[in-house]
Amino acid sequence: MVKRLHAVFDGEVLRSEETVIIKQDEPKSRNLWSVFTDLAGKIEGPPDWSEEHDHYLYGTPNRKQG
Repeated sequence: MVKRLHAVFDGEVLRSEETVIIKQDEPKSRNLWSVFTDLAGKIEGPPDWSEEHDHYLYGTPNRKQG
């Protein structure tokens, strides 16, 4: 959200022409496990993904094919 604020600089301090209240939302108290759960996901890939990850990531030859 953007709000235009009119203020006057008196040489030392900016003084607004209206009252400004800045409120920060309270952070939710969470444990590390809930953070990991929110970030975790599943990536679909070929069945030999774990064996041939270099092939799929970097284009190296398949290990099975030599």
